[in-house]
Amino acid sequence: MGDHLARAQDLENKADKKLSGWGLFGSKFEDAADLFDKSANSYKLAKSWDKAGSTYIKLANCHLKLESKHEAAQAYVDAAHCYKKTNVTESASCLDNAVNIYCEIGRLSMAARYLKEIAELYESEQNIEQAVVYYEKSADFYENEEVNTSANQCKQKVAQYSAQLEQYQRSIEIYEDIARQSLNNNLLKYGVKGHLLNAGICQLCKGDVIAITNALERYQELDPTFSGTREYRLLADIAAAIDEEDVEKFTEVIKEFDSMTPLDSWKTTLLLRVKEKLKAKELEEDDLT
Repeated sequence: MGDHLARAQDLENKADKKLSGWGLFGSKFEDAADLFDKSANSYKLAKSWDKAGSTYIKLANCHLKLESKHEAAQAYVDAAHCYKKTNVTESASCLDNAVNIYCEIGRLSMAARYLKEIAELYESEQNIEQAVVYYEKSADFYENEEVNTSANQCKQKVAQYSAQLEQYQRSIEIYEDIARQSLNNNLLKYGVKGHLLNAGICQLCKGDVIAITNALERYQELDPTFSGTREYRLLADIAAAIDEEDVEKFTEVIKEFDSMTPLDSWKTTLLLRVKEKLKAKELEEDDLT
């Protein structure tokens, strides 16, 4: 480990000397780039991640001086992957630099890929607002490149987190849009009822029974098979329980569905919000009588 670290420092010092010394413009930066690359690799072997990251940034700057933009972007990505282990903010910043370069040289699918990676970094840090921003950007880029599967994966993340942040209308629009798209694809058709269920749960969170009823009618028009599914039945029965202000019925309906198709934590969290609102309404009614 010590050998790798000593070698890395020696190579970095030689590269810095190359840059500060005299020499033909091009060859000076080429020689320094070669040394920075070797130095960064040695820092990685020594598990000195911050130093490896900062050395890859120096390498990126050399490539930019040489107008080697693709190589500069890759060096920023390498820097980001080193910083990922120690400094998420720095990692995201390096990936942002790589994205800007990929946009400049027209490599939009690469830009989309690394925008998604930035979103995942923020997600791992529980920075949901920033994760949403970058998942949305990534979805736009994937859509422009007609990589619809990846675009929809990112959009679903936006919908999922928007609902967590109580931005229900935004989630509803995304889930309904994905459901519409999926109807035209034989491979994705099966997932339609899941997307409509998610949209319906977000409708329930808004607490407007008329809006829920209208939405269910709309979903039937969109997909005539939906009314025969357990997902439709669940939404209709919950809407009825809310309308009747019957907490017991609400709980029973969910329990029955969950016993056959276990609800994931996202759905459970949102349905608990609906239940709390219903309970509060019931208590209000009791206070008035």
